[in-house]
Amino acid sequence: MEKYGPTRRGATKRPADGGARADAIVVEDLGRTFVDRRGRGAGEVTALSGISLRVAPGEVHGLLGPNGAGKTTLCKILTTTLEPTTGSARVLGLDVTRQSRAVRRSIGLVFGGDRGLYGRLSARENLWFWGAMYGLRRSELRARAELLLERVGLADRADARVDTFSRGMKQRLHLARGLVGNPRVVILDEPTMGMDPVAALDFRALVAELREEGRTVLLTTHDMAEAAAVCDRVSLIDRGRLLMTEDTDAVGRLLSRYERVVAHGVSAGLADRVGALAGVVAVRHEADRLEAETELPSATASVLAVLAGEGVHRVSTARPDLAEVYLHLVGRRGMAVT
Repeated sequence: MEKYGPTRRGATKRPADGGARADAIVVEDLGRTFVDRRGRGAGEVTALSGISLRVAPGEVHGLLGPNGAGKTTLCKILTTTLEPTTGSARVLGLDVTRQSRAVRRSIGLVFGGDRGLYGRLSARENLWFWGAMYGLRRSELRARAELLLERVGLADRADARVDTFSRGMKQRLHLARGLVGNPRVVILDEPTMGMDPVAALDFRALVAELREEGRTVLLTTHDMAEAAAVCDRVSLIDRGRLLMTEDTDAVGRLLSRYERVVAHGVSAGLADRVGALAGVVAVRHEADRLEAETELPSATASVLAVLAGEGVHRVSTARPDLAEVYLHLVGRRGMAVT
């Protein structure tokens, strides 16, 4: 595989000769509909609508959204397991519909759960099988399998049957399987599902290594801390539509008008008064602690004035974190955000 020199996080990768390089992933006006036969009559369900997205070579790009937003549908299209209804998608310049076989040889795919693993085989045998599917020669395949097992922390369980593995161990083997073909583009759909905190930290280190190797990574996740830690840019998607694509810091800056006011010694009645003020978008009150979110500087000033007028002086303000930004953008609809 062609390698690129290390760059700072957020910088666009360039080849060694300094020339421009085409985007690794290009999605243009992509749409996907399904026929819903679960109801009394057949109808169409829109999973993706008008999605356009570009991911640079060597970029770690996060795709964030609630359950059912369309993230997995987009991943399936990019990995050729699902065809788009409208629009187009290219990976490394290859059309995912017309050149699907070449696309599959160039990408590594990691889906969450147990899909793609064979429980009766050992971890090593699973990697041998998938390496053979990529057409790797025997000696190269065996060497790469050992390297990957060590890399994901499974070297000591290499000969154990996968059906004896914990969910987190299976997910680490999924990561190794996704890398066995030495792909230039790696697509990770909820890759830390089932991992314990220590394994999740190891995963973040692995993603950093993939970036340094010049690989392009598309990562879907609900974990905002994970996105902030490993991604160069993030795209927020909801109900099949792309809301925005920005670097992780810029997403927070775009929502800088939001502010959080925290106060102690607040009665329930006073909390209700604060919640009725113009520009206050959310209020949480527990015991005597108030947390109010505002969307205008004038609203923050109004909240502080009301609290001060009632003799409340234990007050602080802060900007929202990435998780709160996400909730403001897609709405509070019971999403699984961790």
